[in-house]
Amino acid sequence: MAAPLVCTRFSDNYELKEELGKGAFSVVRKCIQKHTGLEFAAKIINTKKLSARDFQKLEREARICRKLQHPNIVRLHDSIQEELFHYLVFDLVTGGELFEDIVAREFYSEADASHCIQQILESVNHCHTNGVVHRDLKPENLLLASKVKGAAVKLADFGLAIEVQGEQQAWFGFAGTPGYLSPEVLKKEPYGKPVDIWACGVILYILLVGYPPFWDEDQHRLYAQIKAGAYDYPSPEWDTVTPDAKNLINQMLTVNPAKRVTADAALKHPWICYREKVASAVHRQETVDCLKKFNARRKLKGAILTTMLATRNFSSRSIATNKKGEGSQVKESTESNTTLEDDDVREDKKGTVDRSSTVIAKDAEDVRIVCPNKTFSQHSTNSCGSARKQEIVKITEQLIESINNADFEGYTKICDPHMTAFEPEALGNLLEGMEFHKFYFDHESVLTVLGKNRGINTTVLNPTVHLLGDDAACIAYIILVQYIDKQGVPRSHQYEETRVWHRRDNKWQNVHSHRSASVASTSSAFSPSAISK
Repeated sequence: MAAPLVCTRFSDNYELKEELGKGAFSVVRKCIQKHTGLEFAAKIINTKKLSARDFQKLEREARICRKLQHPNIVRLHDSIQEELFHYLVFDLVTGGELFEDIVAREFYSEADASHCIQQILESVNHCHTNGVVHRDLKPENLLLASKVKGAAVKLADFGLAIEVQGEQQAWFGFAGTPGYLSPEVLKKEPYGKPVDIWACGVILYILLVGYPPFWDEDQHRLYAQIKAGAYDYPSPEWDTVTPDAKNLINQMLTVNPAKRVTADAALKHPWICYREKVASAVHRQETVDCLKKFNARRKLKGAILTTMLATRNFSSRSIATNKKGEGSQVKESTESNTTLEDDDVREDKKGTVDRSSTVIAKDAEDVRIVCPNKTFSQHSTNSCGSARKQEIVKITEQLIESINNADFEGYTKICDPHMTAFEPEALGNLLEGMEFHKFYFDHESVLTVLGKNRGINTTVLNPTVHLLGDDAACIAYIILVQYIDKQGVPRSHQYEETRVWHRRDNKWQNVHSHRSASVASTSSAFSPSAISK
């Protein structure tokens, strides 16, 4: 590869075209190299918004990408620094995500999965050979070079990548995406190249059956599963997978990183080297069906509980912390694609290292709403955008009041007609439209009558608002339902809820909601059965 061209301005060599994507402090646009006419993708970072630390990470990303030259890695062609913007010029990959392509295929077999993971391992092996650990291997970062059948899989986004010496193991900070994190990272132990192999094991598992090996609605339980390496091969979907495929997964999902297979050794596994003889060539329709649902959940892009996570977007977004310094752990679905990063090692009052990174984003302290009496108090909302956040709190209050009053007409005025939702009763399926909600409102009158007779009280605790531009926002909160059962015994249910709001024609509408299962009851707190017991 020739050395990157040296020029004073990006516009000297490139002409910008349409926008391809957007991040917190960056935008990706197609561009054309003037002297060749070739098309590329330019990641344009607004350096004025970056801290000195974030700027160092940007330089690290560019340095790492420059030394990685492989057909299965999105290649960096140019890096240009100007006064206000930094331009990273990459391959223009037009085939979309690998996982999206798979579900659009007419035929997909175990042998196809073998070919996919081979290309991913080839890219990882090249990284490791060059002393680079990616740290964020996941479906969103696995792209196809083009839409041509058989196009190469390319590994992208090295914003969290780090450089290591040989087989160095050290604490490089908490980084990655929940369902793909390795046990050693979760245990806050020294780590290195093996973290990428663990993530490859998770990806291979999904490639074969369409769902992940580790999953739980509660992030603590999810992390406990991962740390214990607690996964299995349930029937009937795994009955048709060959023993060789399972053997490779087992070698990748080995809890002890010292015993975990390396990328180079994995590439020599019979299931990859001799796939024509070993891997099954039977079409896996059930895998494709499951993968469609898995993709739908991933594609919410932060709509599910993102507001409760300290996130870093394009490796340049600050970790949000509790103003009182009391960060509490957050529940998150394993299907979230939210990347976490916190390599700021903090000292607590006792002088011991605190490496916890998942904290509730507290943009406004001690916000409390009480329904249905419509009273709420808020202390110190001095951050930018506090008025907008108050607006989101108020509209959310109105929506919850309509639920408590079984006012479906009022509810529909606040919600988008094509609203999507994850509800425990839907058993993990993504719902769209208002039919499901209408069904529960038809039964909600029972809950309302019971509430009036027995003193039901709904309290919304710790709402956290996260603004996503001028016309979009998320709010996450805990709902506590208190009531008296038929025997006169006080009872309560608690669950978490996140809502995504979008403003159209100067009117806020709820476009997505996600509700966890009720705590302390097998029934939903919205379900009349939970109240009538």
